[in-house]
Amino acid sequence: MFTGIIRYQGKLTKHIGNELTIAVPRAITTRLKPGGSIAVNGVCLTVEAGDRKQKVWVSLMPETAQATTLEKLPIGSKVNLELPLRLGDPLDGHLVSGHVDGVGAVKIIQRRGNSRTVTIAAPRALARYLAPKGSVALDGVSLTIQQSRGAGFTVGLIPETIRRTTLQTLRIGSRVNIEIDIVARYLEHFSRV
Repeated sequence: MFTGIIRYQGKLTKHIGNELTIAVPRAITTRLKPGGSIAVNGVCLTVEAGDRKQKVWVSLMPETAQATTLEKLPIGSKVNLELPLRLGDPLDGHLVSGHVDGVGAVKIIQRRGNSRTVTIAAPRALARYLAPKGSVALDGVSLTIQQSRGAGFTVGLIPETIRRTTLQTLRIGSRVNIEIDIVARYLEHFSRV
């Protein structure tokens, strides 16, 4: 389980077959053990191995490669990294599982002083989960939905989010991993049972 508060960034250094090699900050290397989890651009992955040169290896299942943006990331891309919650850690963002629900595309970016608003076109199947003032994770970043209309929604990026995450590189047409709010997912499920 994660929170969507991004404190670290890494860099994709190699992609061979379904294996990714990611350069990570020294500050997190001691927590990255084989079999442990790490969220990479919002995708929960299992650490296969690591080394003292601050690199970790993870593998993508075919479904993960198809359902996220990770398969198509160019070598050298920066990625958002989040370590899983430990008992006693603060829950600063919202509960994020690292199970991406779909990929969206950036349609509009507007500067608002030192902040930005970003409008995303999401897969139509996610529209019912995108409520104004609700939570959403984009590339693993916990955000609040400002507006939603059909399968489109708008979020705000404050300067701190822009500085600390890869969302600073968003452009029109950029693709992002979307994870809907876990509470919305369960409410919808229980309403059908």
